[in-house]
Amino acid sequence: MAVIDELLRSESNGNISFGNHELAAKAKLEDYEHSGDMYKVKTFHEMTKLEKNGLFLYESVPGTSVHDFCENENGISFTVEGSQDAQITIGAADDSEYEVIVAGESAGVMKTNLSGKLSISVELEGSGEVDVKIIKK
Repeated sequence: MAVIDELLRSESNGNISFGNHELAAKAKLEDYEHSGDMYKVKTFHEMTKLEKNGLFLYESVPGTSVHDFCENENGISFTVEGSQDAQITIGAADDSEYEVIVAGESAGVMKTNLSGKLSISVELEGSGEVDVKIIKK
């Protein structure tokens, strides 16, 4: 897959793609409307961050490119691409349990904290891109 040159875009299937892990300097796009929600993305090689309606939704260190990001009542799924292994934090429901599946393998059931954040590590170095599914229990 390729990086997202426009920083944030709507896909024909209703999902979004965002981030560009190859940028040397910080770039951001604000007030992007998708399905009635407002998004803001900041991205470059050191970090990628996405907000929805002013609330935290995604952050990776180092930066990543995210394809087909889908968020619904059952959880979140996306494909992540990067040049290095990444620590990803997802904004989900407060005090809830999720099964985390990375590259087709279960990483187990994880519980969000009171702020609804869930952190996962994804091995990207050498693999290029990895599918991630976070399924609400």
